[in-house]
Amino acid sequence: MAQSQGPEPQAVLGLPTRAAVFLVLAVEPGGHPAVRELLTELDGLVRSVGFRHPDGRLSCVAGIGSAAWDGLYGGPRPAELHPFAELRGPRHLAPATPGDVILHIRAERMDLCFELATLCTRRLAGSARVVDETHGFTYFDQRDLLGFVDGTENPGGRRAALAAHVGAEDGPFSGGSYLIVQKYLHDLGSWDTLNTEQQERVIGRTKLSDVELGEQAADSHVAVNQVQGADGEEQQILRANMPFGTVGRGEYGTYFAGYCRTPAVTEEMLRRMFLGTPEAAHDRILDFSTAVTGSLFFVPSADFLADPPPAPETPAPEQRPRPTVTPADVARVHRTANGSLGIGGLKPDHHRPARVRAT
Repeated sequence: MAQSQGPEPQAVLGLPTRAAVFLVLAVEPGGHPAVRELLTELDGLVRSVGFRHPDGRLSCVAGIGSAAWDGLYGGPRPAELHPFAELRGPRHLAPATPGDVILHIRAERMDLCFELATLCTRRLAGSARVVDETHGFTYFDQRDLLGFVDGTENPGGRRAALAAHVGAEDGPFSGGSYLIVQKYLHDLGSWDTLNTEQQERVIGRTKLSDVELGEQAADSHVAVNQVQGADGEEQQILRANMPFGTVGRGEYGTYFAGYCRTPAVTEEMLRRMFLGTPEAAHDRILDFSTAVTGSLFFVPSADFLADPPPAPETPAPEQRPRPTVTPADVARVHRTANGSLGIGGLKPDHHRPARVRAT
């Protein structure tokens, strides 16, 4: 007798592609049924676009935010789904910004990503609006716009699945993932005043050959992002970062997308980056990179999306406050990323994230 392999995950573990579109949406009042219908039919839309160009490797991962979940699905919630918590350090801020649904679209060609994004947004017209749209691209040999290779430490094979997929610890939601996304804008003018050796100390890797430095500065990006579980084992996430930019506006950035079986690991990395560690005040990279968005989503399994639990009888009231940031706030941060943050209207979310634990 064949053994069940568990729920089929979404395409979280997909290899890097040359293009991506990240669509973050807010559900309009009364829009939950249309959003639920789209998510149920999402796999078919991906096939409709991707079948015509099989070499394009088109995929789409959908995630749902805490405030939208109870309006889409009845029954239990994912155990660790909660709003993204703002982090306000002595010098740097990780803002929490709106986001009910995310569509992470990937392909070898931008036209495939664009076509799928267009179909999805047209289906959701009047039911959900786009609050943030980012088009990512591959930059040379998997480098970010700071000139360093990004994603080197991603786990592979079975280790990737163990890091990214929820297991039996949350049975109804096994095969899912938690996704945290942030947009970072880089101050390339200041960055380029550093010589190569200074830049390497900030990152913790060599720039040309992408080798981890033997001696790490306490505030290097590599050193600060090392998170260990209760057993001392290093905890891992699966990054799907992409460079993005708009030359005319002088925007050069990295879209951070971190998948994990628990949001606690990614949240601990961010706490260390923005609030510091016993050895470092903050991640030195933040002196050159400003976070302008921040949202947390649960990515259900593909089986869950295709055959979801019953919809709630009436739209559930929000159990937790939405972030008070509007798209205009995000745009203002974009305009002032190299100077004052200009987002004093952000209010903290006092939810306390779960502890990092061994997986």
